[in-house]
Amino acid sequence: MRCGVRTGALSALGRHILWLDCIAAALAGLLVLLFATWLSAWYALPPALLHSIGVVNIAYACFSFSLAIRTRRREGLIKLLALANGAWAALCLGITAALAQSMALPGVVHLLGEAVFVGGLGLLEWRWRRQLLVADGPRPSTSSSTGQ
Repeated sequence: MRCGVRTGALSALGRHILWLDCIAAALAGLLVLLFATWLSAWYALPPALLHSIGVVNIAYACFSFSLAIRTRRREGLIKLLALANGAWAALCLGITAALAQSMALPGVVHLLGEAVFVGGLGLLEWRWRRQLLVADGPRPSTSSSTGQ
């Protein structure tokens, strides 16, 4: 069902999805890297795995930030981000499945939550890839209405 409110809400999310992607990835990466030792004990996961997860999140943040700040974006780069998000979601599910027997519940919740969130971002970025080619916002005027 399409109505003005629903479409408007999706449009607002669509306009900011690359910023949401980069900010969420940066926060997740920084928190995992800062608290890797503590999280390792709480999640029952090796610190090296948590460091790797944190570094991957920072790399995603950098890439999505590089897209978010552009006014014009190449479709191939948006597709790459969406597919990479899908791949990361699948990897999080794989890690969870492989280590579920030894992982503590908070670790399972973290990785499953990350898979759902990142996978959802990837699906939306793929769906809106053409709309994301140009940043939404004020555009410079091409007419000389100000006389300058």
